[in-house]
Amino acid sequence: MNFSLVFKILGRTLLLEGFALLLPTGVALLYGEDIRPFLYTILILLVVGGLLSLLRASRQFFAREGFFTVALTWVMFGVFGALPFWFSGQFGSYIDCLFETISGFTTTGASVLTAVEGLPMGLLFWRSFTHWLGGMGVLVLTAALLPSLGVEGTYLIQAESPGPVPSKLVPRSSTSSKILYGIYLAMTVVETLLLRLVGLPWFDAVVNSFGTAGTGGLSVRNLSIGAYNNPAAEVIITIFMLLFSVNFTIYFLLLSRKWRQALASDELRFFLLIVAGSIVLITLNIVPQYGGFTWESLRHAAFQVASIISTTGYATANFDLWPEFSRFLIFVLMLVGACAGSTGGGMKCSRVLVLFKSIRREIRQIIHPRSVNLVRLDGQTLEEGTVRSICVFCGAYVMVTLMASLIVGLDNFTFGTTITAVVSCVSNIGPGLEMVGPMGNFSAFSDLSKLVLSLCMVIGRLEIFPILVLFSKNAWKRS
Repeated sequence: MNFSLVFKILGRTLLLEGFALLLPTGVALLYGEDIRPFLYTILILLVVGGLLSLLRASRQFFAREGFFTVALTWVMFGVFGALPFWFSGQFGSYIDCLFETISGFTTTGASVLTAVEGLPMGLLFWRSFTHWLGGMGVLVLTAALLPSLGVEGTYLIQAESPGPVPSKLVPRSSTSSKILYGIYLAMTVVETLLLRLVGLPWFDAVVNSFGTAGTGGLSVRNLSIGAYNNPAAEVIITIFMLLFSVNFTIYFLLLSRKWRQALASDELRFFLLIVAGSIVLITLNIVPQYGGFTWESLRHAAFQVASIISTTGYATANFDLWPEFSRFLIFVLMLVGACAGSTGGGMKCSRVLVLFKSIRREIRQIIHPRSVNLVRLDGQTLEEGTVRSICVFCGAYVMVTLMASLIVGLDNFTFGTTITAVVSCVSNIGPGLEMVGPMGNFSAFSDLSKLVLSLCMVIGRLEIFPILVLFSKNAWKRS
């Protein structure tokens, strides 16, 4: 393990976090608020990041270093990113600050706050900006800077990118990272302008766009998006939640005018089918609850389906009060999640699709033992190693969820609260059901549960294995 280079990259990334804190500092100045919590944090990041950046290191950097760097950096980003909240005195404990910050960076959107509208604007901005930074991935941005260290960023992107098959858009990883961030920034700006045009204040338009782009969901309103009672804004956010749930490679292909290749995605068709089917089923199921008014039912069903499957977590209605069928369908969407290569979380549609195809293959193999049945995705045959890794991931996902639920269950909350709290954190969604529903929060959990749930957020955001690498004895060996 090349620890010197790992810590050197960590130092560069912490300097980026310090630079990012200049934006909320400016917002605090604009609203005449205390900027000391941000200045103290920036100073600490400059010292720690600067010292780590000065380390001398060889250029040896492979998959093991990539996974280790990603896991360590995400944990440290949360540890230092929580300092502005802690210095502000607005939170009861540092663990609450850590939970809120990790929830932001992992784009989970779970919160320990019972009311957010009383927080200073600078803190609210930082809270939402963590979504935007974490959405595309802080290490994807770092990978764009690695050539200055003489290091190829491929292993960083492989370790951090959501989805089973990360791929480069162009031969150089640093160029791919810049293209991704260019698309990401452009879509965020467009959404911000559209939200401003339909009546949202500039501040609200910006921070809600941050949450949508990162599929995060931490809102600056106690009632989330429902507080605006603005159908036009809901339609815009619904559309962009779905857009940010799609593999960004498809946008690159569209910009390159490779229309046929972009639209031939099996995962995209599967994702759209799930979205459309879920909206129709939930609309029909909740129509009686809205007095038979179909538009109102469709409006809330479409928003919540887009919010949950994209793992954004915004809300316009308390779906925990919906009929049991709709609540269970929403829970299923929590597990499925968005597309691979998007800013969304969950197990990813591509994995679920491959699982279905694998089950169908096994059934055919039982009926016709001598037949040769292959698993194909986008017209290409998947290697057995890829299918196996997807099955292993799904098994690890279930095991992590069960283990975390056992620990969180020590708080003696209901089964629905416990299991959906863990699933919402592992899938990076935010709201669950019952006590952690869209109108609830995570404040009642013990410190132990908050730490476990925070770890679940990071594990889910990094697709489980980079964090598990930290617990591997072999990963710490120098050879």
